[in-house]
Amino acid sequence: MYPIIDVIIPAFNEEDSISHVIKEIPDIVSEIIVVNNNSSDHTEHVAKNAGATVLKEKQKGYGYACLKGMEYIALKDTKPDIVVFLDGDYSDFPSELTQIVHPILSNDIDMVIGARVKQLREPGSMTTPQIFGNWLATKLMKLFFNAKFTDLGPFRAIKYDKLLALEMVDKTYGWTVEMQLKSLKKKYTYTEVPVHYKKRIGVSKVSGTIKGAIFAGIKILSWIFKYSFT
Repeated sequence: MYPIIDVIIPAFNEEDSISHVIKEIPDIVSEIIVVNNNSSDHTEHVAKNAGATVLKEKQKGYGYACLKGMEYIALKDTKPDIVVFLDGDYSDFPSELTQIVHPILSNDIDMVIGARVKQLREPGSMTTPQIFGNWLATKLMKLFFNAKFTDLGPFRAIKYDKLLALEMVDKTYGWTVEMQLKSLKKKYTYTEVPVHYKKRIGVSKVSGTIKGAIFAGIKILSWIFKYSFT
């Protein structure tokens, strides 16, 4: 029997991109869950028309949206074997989901990160603060935990039972690094899969603003130092 795969997509004002993301997700996925994170546009309507299950989360924050998606899954009669997290801005290539889940299906890996490697990135698709932040965060994780991560990429897959065991709590910018740090602490098996990355549709809510970039950096570093000394 083929594993059950659910996808969680946090979405804030992604009416121009969300249908493209949904339509390019491979058929191996059981349910696509879009969490409308208090959008002021027609994200909810567009996502529903594209065939996704749409949830509402009024508290703005990437982590808030991801947690809402997990709350929904927890109430389902049939739980997934794997949960994939994917952004709604169409910067990732949803068709590469099959590559993301492959190490879990073939080698029983617990978690897979889609690594936005330089040779597969469209020029300008990642801002200088993003590139530096990823470099610094992964270097610190290597220093403190001997981790082999090269990216904090949001396109990722994890076994559902392993995800639950992490007891995720971050509500905003620290969601991705929290997952990776807690996985290291629990000694989960993990790997990275190189993925393509292109310029997003619209303006980034985090890296597209000075305020967002600063707060994201602070949150990421605070998680790393918290786990380094506990």
